[in-house]
Amino acid sequence: MSEYYGELVISGKKITVKHTELEQEKLLFYPENPRIFSLLRLNSESEPSQQDIQEQLEEMEHVNSLVQSIKANGGLIDPVIVRDIDFVVFEGNSRLAAYRKLARKDPIKWGKIRCQILPHDIDEKDIFMLLGQYHIISRKDWAPFEQAGYLYRRHKKHEISALNMAKEMGLSEQRVKQLIDIYSFMIDNKICDSQKWSYFDEYFKSIHIKKARGLHIGLDNAVVEKIKSGEIANAIDIRQKLVPVLKIKGNKKEKIIEKFVEGSYTIDDAFEKAELAGATSTLIERLSKFKDFTAEKDIIDEITSMNNEQKNKCIYEIKKIKSNIDDLAKKLGM
Repeated sequence: MSEYYGELVISGKKITVKHTELEQEKLLFYPENPRIFSLLRLNSESEPSQQDIQEQLEEMEHVNSLVQSIKANGGLIDPVIVRDIDFVVFEGNSRLAAYRKLARKDPIKWGKIRCQILPHDIDEKDIFMLLGQYHIISRKDWAPFEQAGYLYRRHKKHEISALNMAKEMGLSEQRVKQLIDIYSFMIDNKICDSQKWSYFDEYFKSIHIKKARGLHIGLDNAVVEKIKSGEIANAIDIRQKLVPVLKIKGNKKEKIIEKFVEGSYTIDDAFEKAELAGATSTLIERLSKFKDFTAEKDIIDEITSMNNEQKNKCIYEIKKIKSNIDDLAKKLGM
């Protein structure tokens, strides 16, 4: 392809870029890329080798999908973005990994790759802003763990406020702060597994958990250990089993939490004790919502204003509901 120049706009600044082809062997993966960082840097004190990065990226499903897409298209649709002089690929590391996988079978056909070349002296803050524009604002293809890692590192390393990042990314300031807090919590507790993100997302969402964390110092450690061990098997267990424990009132709750924190109770034990102590179960919540539904003035007005055909259908359904409730009432000794 012929070389030509264009512009990229980053944080309102126009940056001249060169469009050309480069030998893919000359290019380098960017270890600070949030996807690579979450794969390799979190679990190691040292920087991963280029070969380590290639091997890890090749194991990812989306890279293998890229291999087929690039092969079908005969090349890249979107060029990789490279810094001049050192040829570090800031944007397009997965595409580079896919290209190199193809090149092992046909090094001539896949020897060169389309690139946009950034100035060698571009500021790292602009690089991170560029990555956010691509993966959070435009494509939105980063997993929440990768998004959070990106925001965390911009906040810590570049001292960008949550408010400013929220404005840039189109997120609420509260959500940006929450993502940073969750990521920080996971790092502090040496949990570098992106698959565990949803557990801690649930943990930080709940108002009841937030209050309990302030009152029970050992709760965080207990939950972390139970997630690591697999005792808390699914993220939804945080919402469906732990939160009901924290909803009950009185001394019984304190005793249940104490035994949960010290390890005498598993999460299932705690949930069972909470149910016996009067915690609201899913079934009770559904009955309560149905009760409220049937008492809503708007619902009553809508049913009573229906035409005769619709009203007769409603009457039929209500009779069936009443019959079921009468049977249930008898079984409960009402």
